[in-house]
Amino acid sequence: MLLLLSAVIVSAAVLAAAGIVARGRGAAPADRAAAPSATYLRILATFAPGIAAAAEDPRALLVWQPLASTARAMFPDDFAAIDRAAGATFPFSREQIEAAHARWSTAWLSWEHAHDVEYKLKAAAAEEELRASPGSAVPRARLDSVEREKLESYQRRYEEYTRVSKALKNLAEK
Repeated sequence: MLLLLSAVIVSAAVLAAAGIVARGRGAAPADRAAAPSATYLRILATFAPGIAAAAEDPRALLVWQPLASTARAMFPDDFAAIDRAAGATFPFSREQIEAAHARWSTAWLSWEHAHDVEYKLKAAAAEEELRASPGSAVPRARLDSVEREKLESYQRRYEEYTRVSKALKNLAEK
């Protein structure tokens, strides 16, 4: 839900920036000399939050990169000038997208290890309780519940990992 809300906010920002840029292009001749710099600054300002968000969470690229592609299609000359100044594709280079994919994969591996440790401890505690009360159904049910919870948690997170990982890979290949 937060990702959808972010997408709506970013879309509105891009549309607003596009309107500002379009109005700037219809400016008086005296204002046109300053217009390219102002346009570049508006584009940079529009994507600054996306750059920060993507540095924090690779999933943000899945919202911001399609918007950047749309803006690049709308204002190719402006983005070409920014790309030249930046020395890379603005706002996200292929290298940045690949690095985000690597961070996402590393985070998955860290989560997977922590998940394994957490559920080994939970299972060990439930097994200890089962050994202490061999005839009781409650410790057996608790151990079964831990195993079910472990599997469900892993499946949910793995689905997210694979969805985001594939999407980041697709972005890097474009």
